[in-house]
Amino acid sequence: MRGTIDSDGASLAYSIEGARDAPVVMLSHSLGTDARLWDLQIPDLASRYRVLRYDSRGHGGSSVPEGDYTLARLGRDALDLIDALGIDSVSFCGISLGGMVGQWLGCHAPERLRSLALCNTSAYMGPPESWDARIAAVRTGGMAAIADAVLDRWFTADFLASAPPAASIARSMLLATSPLGYAGCCAAIRDMDMRTYSAGIAGPTLIIAGLHDPATPSTHAEVLLAKFPSARLAMLPAAHLSNLEQPRLFIDTLLEFLADSAIGV
Repeated sequence: MRGTIDSDGASLAYSIEGARDAPVVMLSHSLGTDARLWDLQIPDLASRYRVLRYDSRGHGGSSVPEGDYTLARLGRDALDLIDALGIDSVSFCGISLGGMVGQWLGCHAPERLRSLALCNTSAYMGPPESWDARIAAVRTGGMAAIADAVLDRWFTADFLASAPPAASIARSMLLATSPLGYAGCCAAIRDMDMRTYSAGIAGPTLIIAGLHDPATPSTHAEVLLAKFPSARLAMLPAAHLSNLEQPRLFIDTLLEFLADSAIGV
């Protein structure tokens, strides 16, 4: 089932699949992609769970409000979506920007989470000047101006050299992203500092990091472990989009976590 909901005047596109009576797993994608980022994980997840994925504001089929976005607004978008669908609680899995949304939910709405998976993400991604430069680049030159540099952060050189379909799909999602929406979310990351918040989720937490991730390296995962002391850490041989570079390892790690978190079927 596909649809849209309104969140603070923005239209958010979503899809939901899997058995209606199964526990809900909610997926949140990275900056510069859309809900298709999870395509490789859907067959395994939807055979066990009710899977909800959505396009963040400024991305994919969701609307593109002008101006800077905030992490709080992106977090409230996620809450507005599950409220609109009548869902009490979810197991939330977010990668990169989606993992930042997951942190916000863990701190501000822990009662809505049964478990939390934070993948290739960070509590802080400074300095602000680097994000200002990226915002300026896409506003001036469009998404093509940053595409090669972004792909080099998303994937290892060996993976890109093999010309896998996943990398081509990732590039196409990036190039299709609205520069205004991308810039709005860049501002949310620029202004985010979750290091100052105490974690609120008491439920199970998984942190996935990439051994070769230049964007959110293992030192960032260590900061998250300090915030979520009961979390388990999984290091995958991948760069930033580990669910595309190591799809089998990623889904096996996530499924094991979900089963151990007492929402398995």
